[in-house]
Amino acid sequence: MRANTLKAIWRQGGVVLNGWLSIPSAFAAEVMAHQGFDSLTIDLQHGVIDYQTAVSMLQAIATTPVVPLVRVPWNEPALIMKLLDAGAYGVICPMVNSAEQAEALVQACKYPPRGYRSWGPVRALLYAGTDYAEHANDELLVIPMIETATALAQLDAILSVPGIDAVYVGPSDLSLALGRAPRLDQSDPEVVAAQQQIVAACQRHGIVAGIHNATVEYAQQMIAAGYRFITVASDSRFLAAKAAEVVAALRQAKTPAGRQPAY
Repeated sequence: MRANTLKAIWRQGGVVLNGWLSIPSAFAAEVMAHQGFDSLTIDLQHGVIDYQTAVSMLQAIATTPVVPLVRVPWNEPALIMKLLDAGAYGVICPMVNSAEQAEALVQACKYPPRGYRSWGPVRALLYAGTDYAEHANDELLVIPMIETATALAQLDAILSVPGIDAVYVGPSDLSLALGRAPRLDQSDPEVVAAQQQIVAACQRHGIVAGIHNATVEYAQQMIAAGYRFITVASDSRFLAAKAAEVVAALRQAKTPAGRQPAY
């Protein structure tokens, strides 16, 4: 089976640079895949991407060594299994608030005896190799999101669930849950403390901590804090920012005036 290179990076103590895809386009995914990211995450939760488009984006990413991940809309087994069958090498799942929900996520991603994933890797066999059945449980990543006050209270229990490889912090939802405005690159003390709590707990449990960032500068701070799965912005945000920069330069404006997506 094709090796999951993210696991090797983490075993060596390195940091994974993850790109984020919210534009429903195989060509956009292919362009992003040629920019040097370790992994790319197709966002089916807040991006405007459906299943069939996600499959074409997985095919585009497969033209490179980049590891393909997906963020699912919810902790729903049928879609999780379908995306893994399509060749995703890991699942990021939002709003995981308890050990029971984390266990359900793990079981949906794992074949028996660890889980109850149904057999039918129609594209995954083509992408990963014919020995997929023997190695899928070990190679595919299970990544619950920690983004609520409830999840913070249950953090050690969630991280104790066997089969979790990493967690992913959604700063905007975490901010809302703690009574702050939803935004990336948080400086509000309550949210910063929660982000520190999460990375410290991950280090205790030997699990990778990941986080979404808006800027390189903040991402560098998160790496220094111990986060080892790092995303900066997204394809749509890069597009908006660069377009606004060009327009501002040609209009001789001091700052870009364009609007940017939330991620």
